[in-house]
Amino acid sequence: MNNLNSILIEGNMVRDPLLKTTPKGNIVCNFTIASNRYHRQESNVEREVSFFDIEVWGKLASACADHGRKGRGVRVVGRLKQDRWVGSDGKTHTRVAIVAEHIEYRPDFKNPGDFAAGAEARFSDSAATYAHMAAGSRAGILAEAAAPACSDMYEEEEEEIKIEELQAFAF
Repeated sequence: MNNLNSILIEGNMVRDPLLKTTPKGNIVCNFTIASNRYHRQESNVEREVSFFDIEVWGKLASACADHGRKGRGVRVVGRLKQDRWVGSDGKTHTRVAIVAEHIEYRPDFKNPGDFAAGAEARFSDSAATYAHMAAGSRAGILAEAAAPACSDMYEEEEEEIKIEELQAFAF
């Protein structure tokens, strides 16, 4: 039996995603996210920032490279992976990274002050995700399918979604 190895993390991309192809022809996309945690220290509110390396493979990696950019908010669902190697100095090194299995993108606005559209986008993304889940899609395909819809709607502003139409998908 496998042990549970699952992580869900939200944050902002600290650099543009880097898309590479391995010598065997596999596609991999790497990026780092910053995740903020706020806590009370005596009478002050302290902010703690943590940085996490994310690794994405296959079709999801291509979608990530297309729709990710520095500063964009993401929610990543995946698993932890530990790499171990012996350096040229003979010492053993380790690195822990998150291997993404599902990625959701926060809306990407042309006008950052457009908060009303942001609420619709969050609702729209959730509705699209639930619709794909009901159809039996895999988690990796969900992010790939949801990202173009989010990108098309807010970068080009060609499509308008009505809340009434989306409520059919809400739980």
